[in-house]
Amino acid sequence: MNMILFMLTTSLSLCIILTSLNLWLAQMNPDSEKLSPYECGFDPLGSARLPFSIRFFLVAILFLLFDLEIALLLPLPWATQLLSPLNTLTWTFTIILLLAFGLIYEWTQGGLEWAE
Repeated sequence: MNMILFMLTTSLSLCIILTSLNLWLAQMNPDSEKLSPYECGFDPLGSARLPFSIRFFLVAILFLLFDLEIALLLPLPWATQLLSPLNTLTWTFTIILLLAFGLIYEWTQGGLEWAE
């Protein structure tokens, strides 16, 4: 019981100290740029119907693809302790090779270039 009370007291005091330090040390100097809304690099005072580049979506899809690759490869250290680790490593190498070839193809086609 004493240990739980000690942990709660320590956590609460640490939260209070860090919050007060943040409020005390934070710089509150608002200017016109900080007060204006941020719209992903577009001028918020112009037209709302500006064309949106498809390259943003391409980069997002590539990010999701390689993020999924990391999620698939995360259990690999545990999978190597199975009965047939060679089979697991072969499938892993195949997935990495397929994604690497896809990235190289996308790169050579100019899909990652922002300027034409």
